[in-house]
Parts: sequence; structure tokens; C-alpha cells
Amino acid sequence: MSPATLLAGVILAALVFYALFAGADFGGGIWDLLATGPRRQAQRELVERAIGPIWEANHVWLILVVVLLFTGFPAAFAAVTTTLFVPLTALLLGIVLRGAAFTFRTYDEPRDAVQARWGLLFSGSSVIAPLLLGASVGALASGRLRVAPDGTPLSPPGAWLGAFPAAVGIFASALFAFLAAVYLTVEARGALQEDFRRRALLSGAAVFVAAAAAALLSWSDAPLVFHGLTGRPWSLPLHAATAAAALTAFGALWVRRFRLARLAAAAQVALIVLGWGASQYPYLVVPDVTLAAAAPRATLVPLLWALAAGALTLFPSLWLLFRVFKGRRAGPGARL
Repeated sequence: MSPATLLAGVILAALVFYALFAGADFGGGIWDLLATGPRRQAQRELVERAIGPIWEANHVWLILVVVLLFTGFPAAFAAVTTTLFVPLTALLLGIVLRGAAFTFRTYDEPRDAVQARWGLLFSGSSVIAPLLLGASVGALASGRLRVAPDGTPLSPPGAWLGAFPAAVGIFASALFAFLAAVYLTVEARGALQEDFRRRALLSGAAVFVAAAAAALLSWSDAPLVFHGLTGRPWSLPLHAATAAAALTAFGALWVRRFRLARLAAAAQVALIVLGWGASQYPYLVVPDVTLAAAAPRATLVPLLWALAAGALTLFPSLWLLFRVFKGRRAGPGARL
């Protein structure tokens, strides 16, 4: 395996972790917006308790992706940041505003009007961010973003807009909402657990519909990815594994085995992200930028060694973070 391929694999793995952790945070914000019924305030408090201790750590994966793309694939970095300048800037603003609103809602005055203002900013940003993230991924896979060999954009600024990118954005939002609801069934107890169980089942059905729509549109709007998902030797095993994970998650939710459902839902999301990356290989920006546009070997090899050294600090630190805040009960009815 070449250093460029190995580095691309690390980037894809970081995106998987980002979907599993930050994606669930976005989904939690979606459920904050959609909190209803007599327990809507309790639902929002549960989301806040679940996200609070760890949300700042989740974006380390996105930072890692940006650094690795800039260092290891500068032409791809130039292509992505120029052709997707509008949605990526809006995405970053949404992430910043979401975090600021979450913090201010916690420490600002407890008056209803103040809390409602910050809550709306937090939940609204949580809805917009995954839509933009998914639309950006869809645009990268569609072939709409044409660039010169040095990464100079050749497409108009609105090239990222279209039916397929929009469908992928909706799919990402539904997927993150499903993941968050499943995670929250483990965090909750009693009636709240049933509230999020129902939300997980409903959002899981929405994921299926959104995935079918994105798959149908990919046939005409993203033919390379469509071929990758249907015509390669690993395509059938991948779909079988993803379907098995989805059915396991649904079955576990149905019989209220919530920890199994959490594991299966995480596996489903991971397989979906891996399938997208594998279907697009060897392209970083379809159809003009491939792994051949990597930095020189003299840059890639030290970068991989630095990643290995950094992992010795990163993963134990994250394990300790989750062990401290997610490995014990802290308060009635919530596993923090």
C-alpha cells in the first residue's frame, strides 16, 4: 500500500469517527428542536446532559481531516476549499454558532425568553450543519466540481447545488438524527427512553427513504459512485453488512435491547461512510483529482509517522474522557 493510499485511509477513518461522534451531536440538536409532548423540557435536558461533557472533543476529527488534506493532498485541499467555499464556510459558521449557543444557554440567565433564543440558535445550527456537510459530500461525488490539475476551480460558485447533493444532505441529517436517538435510548430511563425509542424507529425509517432517494439519483447524477456501490467485488458484501446492521438496530430497538441497538447503529453509520469512500476511490474530487495528486513521499512518510505518534496520545485521552463522563451514573435517570 502506497503512503498516499494509507493516508487517504486515515482520512476516511477520521471521517467515520466524526460521523459517529459529532454526527450524533448534530442529531441531538435536531431532537432538541423537535422536542414535543409533556416531557419536551426533559428531552432537551437529556440531550444537554449527554452532549455537554464531550462535545468539544468531537470536532478533533474534522480538524484532523483538514490538516491531513492540506498537508498530504494540497491540490485536493485547494479544489475542495475553493469549489465548496460557500457551503463549507456556512458549515463552519454553523458549528461555531452551535457551540457558542450551547455554552451560553447553559450559563446565561435562566429566563424562558433567553433560553429559547439560545436554544433556537443551537438547534437551528444543528439542522443546517449536517445538511451542508451532506450536500458537500454529494457535490464531491457527483462530478459537478470541475477543477484544473493545480486545484483551480473551473465550475461556477453554485455548482455544488443540485438534486443529488440535496438528497445526500437530507440523508446525512436523517442518519445523524437516527444515531442520536439510538444513543439517547441508552442515556435515558423510563418514559424518556420510550420517547427516544419511538424517535429512533421513525428516523430509521426516514434514513431508509432518504437512502433510496439518494441511490436513485446517483444513477444519473453521480454515475462513478453508483458504479462503485453496485459494480465492484465488495459491493454486495458491503450492502449485506449494512443491511444486517440496520436490521439488527431495528430489531434491538423493537425488543428494547438498547446497547445492542447502539452498537448496530454505529456499525451501520460506519459502513455507510466507508462505502462512500470506497466507491469514490481513487478520486478525492470526482472526476479531476485523484490520489496521484498527493504530496511528495518525503512529506507523506513523516506525516504518517507523526500520525502514529499522535495516536498514542489521542486515543488514550479520548478513552479517559469517555470513561470519566460516560462510564458512571451521574444524576437520576441519566448515564453521563
